[in-house]
Amino acid sequence: MKITRFEIVPLKQRGLFLQVYTDEGLIGYGSPMNYEHGRTVERAVHDMGDYLIGRDPRQIEDHWQVLFRSSYSRQMPILLSALSGIEMACLDILGKSVGLPIWQLLGGSVRERLRVYGSAGGSTPEQCAENARKVVARGFTALKTTPFPEPVRFIDSPAVVDSVISRISAMREAVGPQIDIAIDFHRAVSPAMAKILLRELEPLKPMFVEEPTRLSENPDVLLDIARSTPIPIASGERNTTRWGFREMVEKRAAAVLQPDVRHCGGILEMKKIAAMAEVYDIAVAPHSAADPLGIVASVHAMAGTPNFLIQEFGGGAGEEIFLNPLQLQDGFVDLPRGPGLGVDLSEEGLEANRHTGEWRLRTMRRHPDDDSFSDF
Repeated sequence: MKITRFEIVPLKQRGLFLQVYTDEGLIGYGSPMNYEHGRTVERAVHDMGDYLIGRDPRQIEDHWQVLFRSSYSRQMPILLSALSGIEMACLDILGKSVGLPIWQLLGGSVRERLRVYGSAGGSTPEQCAENARKVVARGFTALKTTPFPEPVRFIDSPAVVDSVISRISAMREAVGPQIDIAIDFHRAVSPAMAKILLRELEPLKPMFVEEPTRLSENPDVLLDIARSTPIPIASGERNTTRWGFREMVEKRAAAVLQPDVRHCGGILEMKKIAAMAEVYDIAVAPHSAADPLGIVASVHAMAGTPNFLIQEFGGGAGEEIFLNPLQLQDGFVDLPRGPGLGVDLSEEGLEANRHTGEWRLRTMRRHPDDDSFSDF
């Protein structure tokens, strides 16, 4: 079997849908992360394709090592995004060639279904409460929210602290203690401000607080924050490969790792990151905020991962582009049973979700009074 060509469709959900074709008629699907850099990631996929065309797609580990180690800057997110999507598609082809789902090829599962969480937000406590109730009504037993509609100063006022707490309190009151609430700071605040907010949030018992500071890539800062609170700290959506997670794991700077299969290195690399975390009794809650194929790939990676906690469902089930999308029931999704990734593509749906405009950078948010910035 040989790879013959690559096709990429940019999606409205800020994603890329990769199709890898073979001379035996099998097509593998992949999801390289891009967000604002879709054209750059697409170019990187085709650059790697120059090496892969004419080669057997089932030699996945060898291809991964060659493409990773032949790059001067191995940890560049653009390159890892391209490599992640290619690896995903090659695993899809391998599973289809033998008639087995990817999770079964990886040693089987330790669970029949995976818990997922939805997202809810709002500018006022009333909006937050109403949106939280809507998420629960859709069948979720956990949700995540970002409580910063406006940029926050390095050290901000008690009024800002109260406004954050009021939004989360409204959600907790709306959904009750049986629903888990995770809070995503999304790197919006300084380390000092993070400690102030975490102390106030403790009575609301969050499932975890994600990216608590704009220095979340710094394991020492993250560890300092983690030691200041009993709330579990989560991080890692921007990290790539097991080397990018090593220091965070060894220092136990986070209780929950959040690799994204679309740019951490792919399904196999996510499994390796999770295995490294398991040694330190650290949980894994994969990030996937934009497109449904990334969620499907994460489900396969986490099916046999003992330290899996919960999966982000931000990209949705894929009703628009899949003929057999994931089904949400009681806050869980079942493992796909079809070969490879286990999803069948709707060509019409894919075309309807094609992004036809230009990719644009999101403007950094600044506080109107003193230009304090808020990261995305």
